[in-house]
Amino acid sequence: MHPVYVHIKKELSPFYAEEEASAMAKWISSDILHLSTLELYTGKDMNFSTKEWAELEDILRRLKQREPLQYILQEASFCGMSFHVEQGVLIPRPETEELVEWIVADYREAGQVRILDIGTGSGCIPVSLAQLLPEAQVSSCDVSAEALRIAATNVKRYGDKVTLFCADILKEELPECQVDVLVSNPPYITESERTDMEANVLDWEPELALFVPDSDPLRFYRRIARKGLDWLSEVGALYFEINRAYGAETVRMLEALGYRQIELRKDLSGNDRMIKAIRP
Repeated sequence: MHPVYVHIKKELSPFYAEEEASAMAKWISSDILHLSTLELYTGKDMNFSTKEWAELEDILRRLKQREPLQYILQEASFCGMSFHVEQGVLIPRPETEELVEWIVADYREAGQVRILDIGTGSGCIPVSLAQLLPEAQVSSCDVSAEALRIAATNVKRYGDKVTLFCADILKEELPECQVDVLVSNPPYITESERTDMEANVLDWEPELALFVPDSDPLRFYRRIARKGLDWLSEVGALYFEINRAYGAETVRMLEALGYRQIELRKDLSGNDRMIKAIRP
């Protein structure tokens, strides 16, 4: 292996599991230092500039503080696209890709479907849907001005196909609308689950987008589902990413509101992660 790869892995090994340190070393070598696969595996030495070495050492310093690599690079992959990310938004997750794929599969032939995403974040959900469903009319809202600023960067990057607006879904002052699809990956981690979380999430990602009280873990789902009774068109559908511990409770909540054809799906790790429901 290339000496720089060996150096990166050695520096990171005291802070990360071996597999993760290896993956980071490979990512930095190819994406930051631009080593080709051949150069990486043949181990041929190369001369790097002082600037490149300084950049590498800064990245390693930040990684040792458990800062996520996506924040350091300010880029994250999602649904085959690259999204700008900063600390003001969550890093897109593979589980959320599965939610997007479900919607795309259901509406690929639907034409001008109207979609509203609640909780914009980086914009990965609405931008991906706008790209993968080119005829869709996609809008998205967030309570965070910082998230909307970051999302606007990604909306512009992919052709300004998403309408963004500021709204607090938990308050009454919300614009009236009529849509065919409501989708949301809202905060769903309970306060008591903090102790099980890794430092690279807990210390760096925005709490506003992560946590809900133990006393009301479904607060966002209940609110959005109630608004869906007014916002969704006839046979309109609701899609949620959920806390794996509250799948059954979320289903019961939707049933109590009259939603039908409720489907609870597991993610690729086998955890309850996604729900679809049709409005009453």
